Amino acid sequence: MGKNKLRGKDLDAINYRDNKARSIALDLVSKHYKYQSKAEKLQILKEVIEKPQDYVNHQTLGLLASVLAPKLNRLLPKQQEELEEVKPFFTFGKKHIQSNTIHQMELAMSLPIAVKGALMPDAHQGYGLPIGGVLASENTIIPYGVGMDIGCRMSLSIYDVKPEYLTRYEYQFKKALKDYTCFGTGGSLSITQENEVLERDTFNDTPLLKKLRGKAVKQLGTSGSGNHFVEFGIVHLEALNDFGVDGGKYLGLLSHSGSRGFGASIAKFYTKMAMDSCLLPKPAQHLAWLDLQSEGGQEYWLSMNLAGDYAKACHDEIHKNLNKALGLKSIATVENHHNFAWKERHFDKDYIIHRKGATPAAQGELGIIPGSMTTSGFIVKGKGNEDALKSAAHGAGRRLSRSKARSQFTMSSLKQHLKSSKVQLIGGGVDEAPNAYKDIHQVMNSQKDLVEIVGRFDPKLVRMDKN
Repeated sequence: MGKNKLRGKDLDAINYRDNKARSIALDLVSKHYKYQSKAEKLQILKEVIEKPQDYVNHQTLGLLASVLAPKLNRLLPKQQEELEEVKPFFTFGKKHIQSNTIHQMELAMSLPIAVKGALMPDAHQGYGLPIGGVLASENTIIPYGVGMDIGCRMSLSIYDVKPEYLTRYEYQFKKALKDYTCFGTGGSLSITQENEVLERDTFNDTPLLKKLRGKAVKQLGTSGSGNHFVEFGIVHLEALNDFGVDGGKYLGLLSHSGSRGFGASIAKFYTKMAMDSCLLPKPAQHLAWLDLQSEGGQEYWLSMNLAGDYAKACHDEIHKNLNKALGLKSIATVENHHNFAWKERHFDKDYIIHRKGATPAAQGELGIIPGSMTTSGFIVKGKGNEDALKSAAHGAGRRLSRSKARSQFTMSSLKQHLKSSKVQLIGGGVDEAPNAYKDIHQVMNSQKDLVEIVGRFDPKLVRMDKN
């Protein structure tokens, strides 16, 4: 395969001078034309650079063509978009979902670009798409259909250690959580960290990404505020053949966070761009979209994917730092995004699938659906249900808003609840009180057609932002 690999000098010979185009060209041929000869690869790239207009709508080469021909790459002109009749969508666990959330999904399904949709049983109101909303479109992307916290995700490390290990070395576990995790806006760890994602050339592809790299470096391995957490607990596992792990009880480390200020800045920038170019009636303004053939759409897609990889890197660093501090070694990892957009094929057509607070659940796909700081989370395996666009809930889902939770609960009542549940909390606040969330067992019962439960995680030592 080495003799067929393209190098920079090969691209020079066919006049590929632009760094962004070169990077995209090399990536495309390595992914989609890896079995072609070098001459065949070069001929393909030569044809694209000579007549990019012929390839703008090409499924594989369209992005490269648009970069090579900037005049074909402009944002769509401003135009008033009209809402349409609401397209049908499936709702799972409807009795647990408030009517205002369903109305918000109906608004999303009245967009002219909306093709199919689904609402998960943990759904509640958010900006743009409701949290727990899944929407399919064609060749368009809604930044607020992904959300502010791009790549927000779950990551579970399972250790070949009995749960009693946590009780025996409780002091060391608490100290490690305090020393090697950091929560909230602007925070950073005092230790030096490195990760390959920070060295990617993609950071040089747009002025915004170049500007944000310093923020990404500073916040690597940290977590957000709100419902983000890092916690140790007990994993009750059925045989997880995917990793060759026997059934039983294990110590586990579960984290929930996203792409930090880096992803939030991307979301704000491209949401404004979408709203400036796609004029919608006021109630639907946050559902503005970008055409993926436009320059803005391609930049957002590139940035979103980098933010997703950065979110994964943050989780990887959190787990690595704690493993090193406590002398632990993972025997299995289960992880998944739940604020992201994917290019997927459904009903024999290609779509952009927005999952805002929804877990990917293709046939056999593993994921994690957490409860609250005192209730179980679940390791699940997807059933590939097309009515749900191969998705599932991403958690228990809020029952009360943060302001209502603060008005109804006290720290004293929260501490009493934690004590009775035998859970210890470092940080946290009453806005994350377990009773502010729906019953995770009801949520799971409402999605038996979407996922199979293969394990359970019971939190015991929880670290959150001090609200």
